[in-house]
Amino acid sequence: MSLNIIGWAVPFFLFFIGLEYWYCRKTGKNYFQFQETIANLNVGIAERLTDVFVTGLFFYFFKYIYDNFALFSITPHWYTWVLLFLLTDLVWYWYHRLAHEINLFWAVHVVHHQSEDFNYTVSARITVFQAVVRSLFWAVLPLIGFPPEMITLFLLIHGLYPFFIHTQTIGRLGWLEYVLVTPSHHRVHHASNDEYLDKNYGDVLIIWDKLFGTFQKEEDIRITYGLTKPLERYSFLWQHFHFLLEIAYAVSKASSWKQRLNIIFGKPDNLDAGNRDLLEDKLLAGKQNLKMTRVQRQYISVQTAVSLLLLFMVCLFEKMLSASQLTLLSAFLLISLINTGAIMEQKKWVFYLEYLRLLIVLAGIGFLRQEAITLSVITLILAVFTYYFNTVKGFYFNYLFGAEAGTEKENGG
Repeated sequence: MSLNIIGWAVPFFLFFIGLEYWYCRKTGKNYFQFQETIANLNVGIAERLTDVFVTGLFFYFFKYIYDNFALFSITPHWYTWVLLFLLTDLVWYWYHRLAHEINLFWAVHVVHHQSEDFNYTVSARITVFQAVVRSLFWAVLPLIGFPPEMITLFLLIHGLYPFFIHTQTIGRLGWLEYVLVTPSHHRVHHASNDEYLDKNYGDVLIIWDKLFGTFQKEEDIRITYGLTKPLERYSFLWQHFHFLLEIAYAVSKASSWKQRLNIIFGKPDNLDAGNRDLLEDKLLAGKQNLKMTRVQRQYISVQTAVSLLLLFMVCLFEKMLSASQLTLLSAFLLISLINTGAIMEQKKWVFYLEYLRLLIVLAGIGFLRQEAITLSVITLILAVFTYYFNTVKGFYFNYLFGAEAGTEKENGG
């Protein structure tokens, strides 16, 4: 079995993230906040991990449409590649625009706009749900008659460019500003300033925004990034699902199907912003925006580094891993991401996630080495850990949250 070269995308993007961070530290630019950076990377890790399972499905989805419904039969030539580029970028524009104008689509795209930073880590804030919706739009390409091989290869190349426009370190780019979506244009798109809202939807070419009236030049004003109503939460699950829950809550309060449909397919601006506050009170009990200690930052930094390394290994050796190995590694990674968000929100139930991670590690060892002695040692470790569960829990809280943490009432969320 061969290595999956797509796995090298992980160190490739991390190199440029590190380079941008180094440059900001050297020049004194405060473009990175610890919690925002970790949250951005966590979302990116989850998206890259789920891509291992779904990317092939997208290809077969395109192939099914092409084989059964293609209107034309387009073959690869230089001019058909140019046409594919233009159509792909145009479809992206309309997907992106509708993702800001329709609640159901905004629910899967909102994660990308939650960060109050704007740097290369923000480009990682893509979810598998967004990838699914995007592919539904791109389904028009095989319907027209572009072969799925062309589409898949081009989408991989096309996906590189947007990474490099998520930065504040690059200024205006002269005549390129008239043709391409530049960092300057994309800073406008990620801004929550009133004059910048719902502008610059293009992915590579800025001509679509100029053609359809959504272009806005970056002015000399201070940009505020993130949502118009900041999320102010680092819970991994809440970041992914809060807007879907807001829609569901609004739908549950609607009195007619017409109102429900208006909520689902209406504009995000028309959804009651107070719904989030009500849901946070019900589902996310406990404090927020707490300052992190040095120990917590170190623990999270190490945990994130391990998660990135595991992600790289999973992506690179995907074709060599058995289904059970892939499942255990993926479960460990996803629980680690939830764990990191819970630590940043100082949720005391995070210890139970640590226990679950231990079970996964031991299960993995058991799968790899099924000798009687190994299974006996695993059973002994579980027995000792379970017997001293509360003692270990107290040490853990004392280390991570402080001396009083072991006796505090556990937060919800």
